[in-house]
Amino acid sequence: MRTPRLIALDMDGTLLDGDGRVPDAFWPLLESARSRGVTLAPASGRQLASLQRMFPECDTFIAENGAVVVHGGEVVSTTALPLDAARNLIAALPDAPFPAHTVICAPEVAATLPLPPAIDAEVDKYYASRTTLAALGDHPTPVIKIALYVETDAERDALPWVREHAPELRAVVSGKHWLDIMHPDADKGHALEALADTLGIPLAQTSAFGDFLNDYGMLRAAGYAVAMENAHPDLKAIADEVIGSNGDEAVVDKLAQWLK
Repeated sequence: MRTPRLIALDMDGTLLDGDGRVPDAFWPLLESARSRGVTLAPASGRQLASLQRMFPECDTFIAENGAVVVHGGEVVSTTALPLDAARNLIAALPDAPFPAHTVICAPEVAATLPLPPAIDAEVDKYYASRTTLAALGDHPTPVIKIALYVETDAERDALPWVREHAPELRAVVSGKHWLDIMHPDADKGHALEALADTLGIPLAQTSAFGDFLNDYGMLRAAGYAVAMENAHPDLKAIADEVIGSNGDEAVVDKLAQWLK
């Protein structure tokens, strides 16, 4: 494939190394992309503030698993949950039959109850702008995402329960312990489409890299889909190419092929 004009990059398990860091070799490639008119867009379940902190030199982001899309410092789109559906699910979560901690996400801030130190540190990895609530019902609005940190297995234990109790919402597994619940139209794939439309780039000239189920729609939408060696089997099945693992900085190597 010729060098894509828009490249969406998932974070954990994809661009970030085994220690959760951006590889040093990525930054020169970002400059190379700019010089060639190629847009690199971090695309993550993380909130916008976290991505902006990680990538201060970027101005294009797909945040909150596609619920928030930004280009040139301007919000391209946001997709909020229906408020009644969000409130009903939040009210039901304390009785869920699995151990989980709830993160309620508004566009500019994420809200939780007080958390145990280990869970608090895990939430901090993804949510730079946070507030602590006395009760979940006091959450900010609009709600663009409800994230659950599941202490056991999100796909096995939490996903079926959420689909049963909130069938009108969309639940995606974004990691072994993370489940994200959003509006049915909030998806990294729809976000990539909106971003490509904003930039005037045909989808055929886009690419996306991913490793987990929350990347599925993005890889389906992209003109050229790249899955990691460590990716979920469902992503490998739809990818145009499977590259090495994030621990081997395979994304950097692939970008270097295109940009150098």
